[in-house]
Amino acid sequence: MSDLPSRPSTTSSPLAHRADAQGGRRFGIRRALILCGTVLYWASAGGAMVAGTAAAAVHHHSRSSTKNAPAASGKPVLLSQQPGSELDKQARLLSADDIATSLRHHQPPLVLIGSAPLSTRKGEIALFVQLQSAALCGSAGCSTDVYLHRGDDWIKVLDSISGAVSILPQSHGGMYDIIVDGDDRWVWRGGSYQDTVSAPPIGNLRGEIKRFQAENGVKNDGGH
Repeated sequence: MSDLPSRPSTTSSPLAHRADAQGGRRFGIRRALILCGTVLYWASAGGAMVAGTAAAAVHHHSRSSTKNAPAASGKPVLLSQQPGSELDKQARLLSADDIATSLRHHQPPLVLIGSAPLSTRKGEIALFVQLQSAALCGSAGCSTDVYLHRGDDWIKVLDSISGAVSILPQSHGGMYDIIVDGDDRWVWRGGSYQDTVSAPPIGNLRGEIKRFQAENGVKNDGGH
């Protein structure tokens, strides 16, 4: 009998089966880990993108919230009762006709005054006077008159303005600019204050007061 080389057996041993099974499991676990890692990577990348987008949105909102910051306003003129003071006495003298009109209708007016340096010249103080009574105020509210103390005289420089008054640091012709009612700017030109609003003013406060007086039977015998 001739010696022939033996061929490897095609029948696997139990040990070989076990090794193949373990290899298959390791391969499957490796694929699962790779897949899981891929999913986690894209999830984290997507989360970072979302977080980045949210952060950008918040930052953009923060910028836009300060875009329309209000500009610096002037120094407000505060009106108050100052009975017995020299300025109160002067205000009553300057407004004697209007006070008399109110008293004739048994309505003692509330006299509010304020003062501020309206001129760039040292020592020239402005007096702001507002009278409050039903006989003197109209549907547009109560008006304020402004007088400038120049020498021994008080000169009226603004008549019947309505709204809060503030004085700006800018000046024209030796007089500080004025802001009325928050956005109505007045500047000194040609010897008097001029409104810088391009559109014509709606209504007239003095006219409103006179119409209110007429409608309510209030007779103004000595008004300005």
